[in-house]
Amino acid sequence: MEPPTSSRLNSRKRRKDGSGPNGAAELDGIPPKMSRRSFGLREPAPFSDEVEIDYSKPYIRVTYEEAMRGTPLDRPVRVYADGIFDLFHSGHARALMQAKNLFPNTYLIVGVCSDELTHNFKGFTVMNENERYDAVQHCRYVDEVVRNAPWTLTPEFLAEHRIDFVAHDDIPYSSAGSDDVYKHIKEAGMFAPTQRTEGISTSDIITRIVRDYDVYARRNLQRGYTAKELNVSFINEKKYHLQERVDKVKKRVKDVEEKSKEFVQKVEEKSIDLIQKWEEKSREFIGNFLEMFGPEGALKHMLKEGKGRMLQAISPKQSPSSSPTHDRSPSPSFRWPFSTKTPPSSPANRSRNESAVTYDISEDEED
Repeated sequence: MEPPTSSRLNSRKRRKDGSGPNGAAELDGIPPKMSRRSFGLREPAPFSDEVEIDYSKPYIRVTYEEAMRGTPLDRPVRVYADGIFDLFHSGHARALMQAKNLFPNTYLIVGVCSDELTHNFKGFTVMNENERYDAVQHCRYVDEVVRNAPWTLTPEFLAEHRIDFVAHDDIPYSSAGSDDVYKHIKEAGMFAPTQRTEGISTSDIITRIVRDYDVYARRNLQRGYTAKELNVSFINEKKYHLQERVDKVKKRVKDVEEKSKEFVQKVEEKSIDLIQKWEEKSREFIGNFLEMFGPEGALKHMLKEGKGRMLQAISPKQSPSSSPTHDRSPSPSFRWPFSTKTPPSSPANRSRNESAVTYDISEDEED
């Protein structure tokens, strides 16, 4: 049973003429979507026993050329892809994406093998069959899921599900006593090859878990799982707890070391800045000192000017030669600053003392 196409597609305004890959008009530059594809994007893909098939119409396979040219909307190319899909990962999703995009109008049917078949022919699985069914159901590229899919595809199974092509990687898959379980499909011209995704597989994921078993066991113990749930012995449980404590101590020590390194680095940077600032200030101080106290500094000029003003202030003023001279005895408290002798008492002594003062002043100036 095919759900009706969304009415919103019909209400969109056509921007350009022309037809899509299957003869349908392109609306707003968006290729028309398949009804099943639209259904699959909103809800999980249904199981095959939940989908009604109109068996009144004859089952006629389309050829590869017809499928590539595009088929009508009501007759999509039915592509089948099967697998175990244990620990569903991106490699599975990419394989299904390739199968979905093999042809312009594709209806993808995915078969998932049961636990019984898988354990007999391949080995033990991590996820049970119901978990694997559910994981495939929620892949956006899947339109229909077949539960308990057969290990080897029979003509009756292909006719029942009206399969046109079978998608799988081209590497021969030897199992169940056969060199390649898809050999008869390839001979019938129904095989559509896809590419494997390198670097990711279920076996690779399990290998990582087994390789780092102790790490994951400690991780789950820390998250609240019991040793019994993890199938861990009492001794190993105590060992894991001890390792966890040791790792915490190591982490703390490492954090302290990193913080110490950061602190030392900051101190070094600050010390370098202080040294540079000290050098700049010392140069500035030395320059200012030399400018003030150097041989041609401002202090020397200030002393010279002060000395000249002092000499000018203490030098006696000579009276004019025409004016009469009067003998005058100095006051008892007055002393000549540059002479240790007593002030003159007569004109003859005064002339003698003036010569002595002149001599003293000349000696000071020379100094």
